[in-house]
Amino acid sequence: MSSARVGAARLKSRIKVTRTGTSFAGSLHAAPAFRNQILRGDCAELMQRLPKESVDLVFADPPYNLQLANKLTRPDQSLVDAVDDDWDKFADFSAYDAFTRDWLSAARRLMKPSATIFVIGSYHNIFRVGAIMQDLGFWILNDIVWRKNNPMPNFRGRRFTNAHETMIWAARDPSAKSYTFNYEALKAGNEDCQMRSDWLLPICTGAERLKDSQGRKAHPTQKPETLLARVLLSASNPGDLVLDPFFGTGTTGAVAKRLRRDYLGLEREEFYAMVAADRIAAIEPLPEDVVASAPSKRAEPRIAFASLVESGLIAPGASLTDAKRRHVAIVRADGSLSLSGFVGSIHKTGALAQGLPACNGWTFWHYEDNGRLAPIDDLRAQIRERLREAAE
Repeated sequence: MSSARVGAARLKSRIKVTRTGTSFAGSLHAAPAFRNQILRGDCAELMQRLPKESVDLVFADPPYNLQLANKLTRPDQSLVDAVDDDWDKFADFSAYDAFTRDWLSAARRLMKPSATIFVIGSYHNIFRVGAIMQDLGFWILNDIVWRKNNPMPNFRGRRFTNAHETMIWAARDPSAKSYTFNYEALKAGNEDCQMRSDWLLPICTGAERLKDSQGRKAHPTQKPETLLARVLLSASNPGDLVLDPFFGTGTTGAVAKRLRRDYLGLEREEFYAMVAADRIAAIEPLPEDVVASAPSKRAEPRIAFASLVESGLIAPGASLTDAKRRHVAIVRADGSLSLSGFVGSIHKTGALAQGLPACNGWTFWHYEDNGRLAPIDDLRAQIRERLREAAE
């Protein structure tokens, strides 16, 4: 037995770690009771016994099937602490594919119609995983490249330094339209630029790297909390249930607790589960107002341009122009615009003015306020504020 596993006996966890057997089959259907817990056992079997359509987000870091036949050494012949654990060993690609199909099918069953899933992998496995996901009916939304700014070097000098891993982000099926994507919050935190699909983040090192009683890595593939934080902030909200079928030492659970999400971890190895429980117990959730979901424009009540006319914020016959005063449209009494003899919505007239197939008329058209041009979207915001005040 490894020193890491011997060290497990010294851990005194403050979070419930449940070894699930056949006697738990009935109680697993009480979903709230299994939030913020770690269940021990085979993930595919456990997921088959959990309530269907009960999970808001899945993050999966499955075995990569690295196929390491020999020990890795550095140029000075010192050994590389590589992944050689039994959980990453499969007889052949067919066995790995069957394993992948089983756990993905079980995870898909647990996902709500609006849920999404992130699966991370390397060149060893991610292409096989992606093909199986598509075969099972998942709808891929993005592939995200995690660029490591401090990757492990290629010691033999016969390949490019492997400096990234790939995450597949997918919806449960092609019809999923209401999945969570916190676009505005991500953009605001990225200096008002859209968040890209290449994420430059460091690997897990230093004090964050968990060690056993002998000072060795508690888990060979521990993911950095910054990576999980971006995943959870992107695709979940406070109170959502995040499932991690390969929980390991609990990075997903630690980040979920800090960000006030609920988690459910599934882990086969006792040592990993106990390390995770001890780690998560020490986490203090951030204040509610710090993690509260930022308001989304898509979630706000729909306001028609005609409402601005009806409320008197814009009078029939008023002129609207673009920000550079190149085009002028006249507001009609019914809420449409007239532009060079063409009558249409704020969006169609804006598209016509620019010779484009589509346009956001709310930001294209401007009105004049004390000699200053402002987008008509500002007036829409005034109506929404009135609605909020009336509701209170």
